[in-house]
Amino acid sequence: MIERIFVSSVQKELQDERAAVRAFVRGDALLRRFFDVFLFEGLPASDRRADDVYLDEVGRCALYLGLLGNEYGSEDAEGISPTEQEFDKATAQNKVRLIFVKGSTNKGRHPKMRALIRQAGGQVIRRRFAGIPELTGALYASLVEHLERTGKLRTRPFDAAACPEASVEDISAEKVRWFLGSARRERQYPLGEETPPAEVLAHLNLLDAGRPSHAAILLFANQPQRFLLASEVKCLHFHGTEVRKPIPSYQVYKGTAFELVDQAVDFVMSKVTRSVGTRARGPQAPVAYEFPREAVAEAIVNAVAHRDYASNASVQVMLFADRLEVWNPGELPPELTLAQLRVPHASIPRNPLLSEALFLAHYIERAGTGTLDMIALCRGAGLPEPEFRQEGGQFVQALWRDWLTTEVLAGMELNERQRKSVVVARREGRITNRRYQELAGISRATAKRDLDDLVSKGLLVLAGAGRGAHYEVPRKRPINDSSGSSAGDGSGNGS
Repeated sequence: MIERIFVSSVQKELQDERAAVRAFVRGDALLRRFFDVFLFEGLPASDRRADDVYLDEVGRCALYLGLLGNEYGSEDAEGISPTEQEFDKATAQNKVRLIFVKGSTNKGRHPKMRALIRQAGGQVIRRRFAGIPELTGALYASLVEHLERTGKLRTRPFDAAACPEASVEDISAEKVRWFLGSARRERQYPLGEETPPAEVLAHLNLLDAGRPSHAAILLFANQPQRFLLASEVKCLHFHGTEVRKPIPSYQVYKGTAFELVDQAVDFVMSKVTRSVGTRARGPQAPVAYEFPREAVAEAIVNAVAHRDYASNASVQVMLFADRLEVWNPGELPPELTLAQLRVPHASIPRNPLLSEALFLAHYIERAGTGTLDMIALCRGAGLPEPEFRQEGGQFVQALWRDWLTTEVLAGMELNERQRKSVVVARREGRITNRRYQELAGISRATAKRDLDDLVSKGLLVLAGAGRGAHYEVPRKRPINDSSGSSAGDGSGNGS
């Protein structure tokens, strides 16, 4: 809930300071989440008396910010200025009062302003400032202290802090039982399925002073989005390679973290190409999907587990003709880089308690292997390696679809050596001239001619230079390729 700050001062004398306070609060990434600033001069014209309006606004605001300078201001019939009336009203209504006095001495101050400063100083701690930077710095410290004192700004991780207005009654016993069954089966979790929800939450460290934490709500609540609206997952399917309307399929999923992952994975797998084999090896015909299901699930569960839940943005799962993109609000921990995601690295969860429950239900691992598993799964399926990137405040995972289909290769004038080299490049992620020579038993010059031909046809791209030079299969299909066929909409048999 946003708290309004009433700024009280002589308007003409402290016009710049008043405007600076509003701009500072509204421009600060932290403060604007909790506060807004009311300035009397921002109100439209009205036939109401000015003193009635500003005193009403004092009553509606949560905090009173007094900026006291040299001038006392215009006085009413009783000799009281608006600034002093506003201070008295805030005092009578027990408002939080923050007093900032301009100047280090009282020289040149109006006698009544000196008296008001003494009066305020006898009731609250006042701060002095010389200029706007000093004022905004002191204001920031006071507002942060207020947030900490009222419990709105916590030092505990978001998933460990109590979810406002939630109680244990909001936890679904059925969902807790499902989790216990999964955790016992997958990880030998010690609690039985009939354990009361409150005991389960306590055992998982999901209670904060007896109240369910944000993680508890995300995992087990009857309606998690009632408390955390942005925790939903949005799934979109586009026939092309860009975000464009109309959107052929658009679903917004709600539910627990487990349900969100399952629903989003099912959405993707229902839209991608799949092939059904024969029953030669058993009664069930095998089904092969364009993407490894495990890789899709890994990307989506990563987004749900590691997103920034303080953000108003949601996880977005977008399927394009050439790729799957999973966007989640948040950034990599400072200890990790994009390059480190491709090599063994430590697991540094943003939401450790949420991640622990997902681990117990076998949705994730705790060894920092998620991105490595995605890379290996895509390589094993003959797909390009996944891409990881940061787009402002969004972390993006991209899985590339297979555009080098049998039909595309059949439409190219390739010799058998070249076809085999493309398969190797897809499987191993790259191919060098020397590797090509070894595979085909040909000379370096012949290998170079073959590889140059593959580059000209858009099937390979040259990367690196000198001894590090190698060839890779491009993630995207060239727009003007020699096959003359289009990439299609990628809807497959499941759309």
